[in-house]
Amino acid sequence: MSNASEQTAPAANAAPDAEPAPSPSFKVNWKQVIAALLFALLALYVSTVVPTVEIAWVSAILLLTIYLFAFEVVGVDVAAASVMVILGLTSLFAPVMGLSAGLVDNNHLFDGFASNAVISIIAVMIIGAGLDKTGIMSKVAAFILKVGGTTETRIIPIISSTVGVISSFMQNVGAAALFLPVVSRISSRSGLPMSRLLMPMGFCAILGGTMTMVGSSPLILLNDLILTSNKALPAEQQMETWSLFSVTPIGIAMIIAGVVYFVVAGRFVLPTSSKAGPSKDSAMAYFRDIYDLDYELFEVEVPAGSELIGKNLDDVEHSDRVRVIASASGGSLKYGPGNISRDTDINEGSVLGIIASPQHLLAFVDKYGLDLHSSIKVLGEILSATKSGVAEVVIPPSSNLVGKSARDVWLRKVHGIATVALHRDGETMREGDNIRDIPFQGGDTLIVHTQWDALARLQKDRNFVVVTTEFPHEELRPQKVLHAGVFFAIALGLVLFTDLRLSVALLTGAMGMILAGVLKIDEAYQAVSWKTVFLLASLIPLGLAVETSGTAKWIADQTLMVVGDMPIWVIQLAIAILATFFTLVMSNVGATVLLVPLAVNIAIGAGANPAVFALTVALATSNSFLIPTHQVNALIMGPGGYRVPDFMRAGGIMTVLFLAVLMIMMNLVF
Repeated sequence: MSNASEQTAPAANAAPDAEPAPSPSFKVNWKQVIAALLFALLALYVSTVVPTVEIAWVSAILLLTIYLFAFEVVGVDVAAASVMVILGLTSLFAPVMGLSAGLVDNNHLFDGFASNAVISIIAVMIIGAGLDKTGIMSKVAAFILKVGGTTETRIIPIISSTVGVISSFMQNVGAAALFLPVVSRISSRSGLPMSRLLMPMGFCAILGGTMTMVGSSPLILLNDLILTSNKALPAEQQMETWSLFSVTPIGIAMIIAGVVYFVVAGRFVLPTSSKAGPSKDSAMAYFRDIYDLDYELFEVEVPAGSELIGKNLDDVEHSDRVRVIASASGGSLKYGPGNISRDTDINEGSVLGIIASPQHLLAFVDKYGLDLHSSIKVLGEILSATKSGVAEVVIPPSSNLVGKSARDVWLRKVHGIATVALHRDGETMREGDNIRDIPFQGGDTLIVHTQWDALARLQKDRNFVVVTTEFPHEELRPQKVLHAGVFFAIALGLVLFTDLRLSVALLTGAMGMILAGVLKIDEAYQAVSWKTVFLLASLIPLGLAVETSGTAKWIADQTLMVVGDMPIWVIQLAIAILATFFTLVMSNVGATVLLVPLAVNIAIGAGANPAVFALTVALATSNSFLIPTHQVNALIMGPGGYRVPDFMRAGGIMTVLFLAVLMIMMNLVF
């Protein structure tokens, strides 16, 4: 929308004797400084107790990473890339650091950008964008809004539980990426900030990975690790592999716990970021300030016996000072060019979308005994902020419409713009002031409600000058829905029923959508969150250094030395905590490969079930909520406007809750 005014303050207008403004002073963040000193002291202490200099340096870099993430000295993607560069530079400074070689081979420093995880997340972003482009996600969002209304306590359980179930049969990052556009649309239509919806969705996508043995990479890998461990065990200690639904009771309990957590404590732990969906009347805020229009969108239903039945729009709009912009009757929607006009009939059960001032709307409702809906439900899809809104259109002096009225040219029916006000010579005339019968003059400004695709067409019509330029230019391709569905099904089938690498399976679906014309290649590039890509790819070398330097094994050994003589459930809890820590700083697959053999040996020594201890590791590596290192958390961080402290606050409690539910259910089920 156009700006009402622009404020400028050129230096030439300043008073000659005015003192120059003081230059901004550097402000020290003492919290960051003190934390840096504490982390440095901790790194020095660790260097005195570790067995090798390699472990000392990796521990120091690990602590640096945690510090940068926790205190947001720079952006998380910048922090991760910086750590990757530091690891690369250790090859140059190895002699000075007391190392025989760099902590990571520079030939493999950038392998993360070609890793299975990173390519997979790029592919699912493209697939999600393709499905969204066909309009499927809009319909899913509309259904959720219809069922859940516009309140957090109803929408969060529906979204979160749905994503949780879906992620039990596909990679959780894929399920989260699939629902990201759905949540975006729900946010824009309900007025709820994205930050209040994305974190519950993302966390439950991670939790859903614990519902089946194909729900997450560690669980997929677990049976192979068990078979490998069996080769070194005597016959009487051989472990049975787990079946597909062995963990389902645990996964269901996890998802229920996650949903209940956000419903009960969401108001306290979820942030309200600046990336909030628009409120119902935010589209009118500009016009309220400039043209003193207090109009809002409403939805009413015509009950049996109403005197409105049998009338057409022209019979009531002018006299009652309301403007009908859409209608639904008998399953048929009428909106936009060629569909709704002044001769549109009103029937029993018709649902009308109306733009009017609240007082005129209430008078209209009382006069005809209409049912006023509490929110835009039936017409929510076509009246959403992504599909339609209020705009400014000027009639230029050269327009063929000069001398004709809106009624003469059937403006709403032919061009798809419903005039709600006309501004001329400093005066704003509204619905009820006979604006549709006033002949247009050059320079008239029309305030109209329109579908955005209709407004985009008007930009090419020389009879109009469209002032509003900042509106969604969304080109949906509903004709490609079959192509998108086929390639999504192919990708999902390859993930579930073949041994093909996840990245190849998902790229098959992504490239299929591009080749089929569901997405253009430029749209595919735009669909990828490159911040997420750099965050994940840059952290992979750190995980490699933690593994290859022996740091991970040293941490595990030190932890198990402390709890080795304690009760079995304490040892099991310690293994779960250790797996939780490792999955925050390295890949969950790497943590599983490292800890499963240790857990099996500890269980045998303590007289416990080694298969249960191995399963504990594979499940606990999904306990990744504290910082945005998990692929799902990295995916939602940008769109939700989250900061690392937001994850630490909400994820800290979720981490403890996860461990509690895991231990209770493991002991109940096994």
